[in-house]
Amino acid sequence: MILKTLIASLPRTLLLAALCAAPLGAAQAQQGPSRIGYVATERLMTESKMAKTADARIQAEFLKRQKAVEETVVKLKQMSERFDGDASGLNDVERTRRARELFNMEKDVQRMQREFTEDLMQRKNEERATIATRAFKIIEQVAEQEKLDAVLAEAAWSSPRIDITDKVLKLLDR
Repeated sequence: MILKTLIASLPRTLLLAALCAAPLGAAQAQQGPSRIGYVATERLMTESKMAKTADARIQAEFLKRQKAVEETVVKLKQMSERFDGDASGLNDVERTRRARELFNMEKDVQRMQREFTEDLMQRKNEERATIATRAFKIIEQVAEQEKLDAVLAEAAWSSPRIDITDKVLKLLDR
């Protein structure tokens, strides 16, 4: 009864860690201490030569579209300011026509911006997936070379002693 209450009050992650550590303790007694490594995956995605090259390639690929979107936004702003200045002197039919024209242009600009952002994010995700695939293979190699039992990709805190990110970056940049 007390054990059930204690288990129910523990956060799931702590309980999971305790359950995972129990078999490790038994295995540790037979095989010696376990070795763990840590990789800061976000650093791989931002600091590696592959990532920097991919970012430059994507930026060049999307530069023309980005400029077109920015120019359209400037044009919309100019038309809106002109309409605001002219609105009081326009008849109802002309004011309604220009207001509708502005509304349609604003919808087009929003669509352009949304499509640009979606395409850019999709392209970035494709490049990140390529980097992640290569990095995963390298992490496996480093883990085997250093005889690591586990490599963590996320941690609230890690000791620099177990951080293998620099080794992985160096191999990724070859």
